[in-house]
Amino acid sequence: MGVLTANPRSLRRVPMALGAAVAVLVVAGACDSQRNSSTLHTLPDGFTPSMGTLDARLVAVGVHGASGIRQVGAFLDASPILTNGPFQAFTGPGQVLDPSRLLVASSSNYGAPLARTDHQPGSVLSLDIGAKAPIVVPPDFAKGGKQDATLDGAVRVYAAQTANFLNSVYHTDAVTADMPSVSNPVGISINNAFGRPWIANAPTSGGAGTITVLDPDGRPLAAVVSATAGGVFTGTATNRLPQIIPGSLSTGSVGTALLGPSPDGTRRAVFAAATVDGALVQVHVQLGVDGLAPAGTFRPVTQEVDVARSFPINSAVTHIGILFNWVPSKALYVADPLRNAVLFVKLSQDSSLFRVTETTTLTSPFFDDPMDLAPAVMESVSRDFSSGTTLAGGSDFYVLNRGNGTIVRMTQSGQVVAARKVNVPGIGVLERNRLNGIATSGDATRMWLTLSGTHPGFPGAEGLVVEVEAFGAEGL
Repeated sequence: MGVLTANPRSLRRVPMALGAAVAVLVVAGACDSQRNSSTLHTLPDGFTPSMGTLDARLVAVGVHGASGIRQVGAFLDASPILTNGPFQAFTGPGQVLDPSRLLVASSSNYGAPLARTDHQPGSVLSLDIGAKAPIVVPPDFAKGGKQDATLDGAVRVYAAQTANFLNSVYHTDAVTADMPSVSNPVGISINNAFGRPWIANAPTSGGAGTITVLDPDGRPLAAVVSATAGGVFTGTATNRLPQIIPGSLSTGSVGTALLGPSPDGTRRAVFAAATVDGALVQVHVQLGVDGLAPAGTFRPVTQEVDVARSFPINSAVTHIGILFNWVPSKALYVADPLRNAVLFVKLSQDSSLFRVTETTTLTSPFFDDPMDLAPAVMESVSRDFSSGTTLAGGSDFYVLNRGNGTIVRMTQSGQVVAARKVNVPGIGVLERNRLNGIATSGDATRMWLTLSGTHPGFPGAEGLVVEVEAFGAEGL
């Protein structure tokens, strides 16, 4: 494993997209498979990253245990969510998959009865970002156990740990028929190119994780793609048979990102997943789970991850951020908070699956428990790779530091170009162990953050979502 420490003089970056028009130009460049970050702007000699402060807007409180977050984003014409009429209705204005809304992982069932009493509760909420006043999520609004809504639809349940969202609704014979869409969900990746949302879950302390692929109704995939798994992959029961690379979901799943269509020519979706033992696996929606990188690739978080996500202030790790870069070559960026680093994992592919060819450790004095990652400009036009976890060609990415409450903007080469503190009205500048998750808007102008704890103006409403402006380096 190599180690790369940021050098401000030799590395390169994409300038910040200044609004939707610029963002479109940058994203469109990602379609050119020959584009290389070495053709982009060079940092001037003597460049020093700035440290400023972002003023946040309070979007929501009461999102208990808020961690992973993504804007839904626009689904492309290759996606079944647009080509399937009943599915498309879920993307209408104010609906659960309205492209402007946020999906946020929560550790609460909001009053709904559990489908599995041996698994942790949890929901994925869909939030309206247009509300002028902060959304205060009622603690028991979802007693119906379905895609319940409240506050005139400002809050909707997308999926939850209830009987309505069991795999058995569509797949009674799957080996995971008794497992729900979500249980202690921590990571979200949405296949806007040709598929659906995927969720990473850590249902039990020390037990197996799940990766779930969900239809717009919040239930595991209805289509018969894998008779074994249906829409829920877990443990060793949903491994590919025979496996090509050893690996499994035998420990909790703490992050996921779209890798695109399988290299085997089936055009089935493949996602990467991080597990609490420090491994990376690849999940083929039809053929099941193979390994990708072994346990210990990032420092294991088995003892540190807060499975119940009550989030005391000294809680260290809630999930692991993953981003995929597809052009000019394929690679993953993986947060490694307990090593205080971000991993660059270079990928190749053969006629069956993806393989790791090299792993490099990116370090910086600006890191402090870097836990989540988000593209500065996400891929939004590729019919193979569009997702909120995919970098547009040459795009920088943001690193969320849970330790000191800052956000860093970094080039794909590992150069920090700017850093920001976060000022939340009524709280002030965030200190240690408050930041949990980060997501970027489709036009690259805004970001949303999830926070632990409460707001003084809303006592008892644990878990916050705030909005801040995107940022780049001054003078570039």
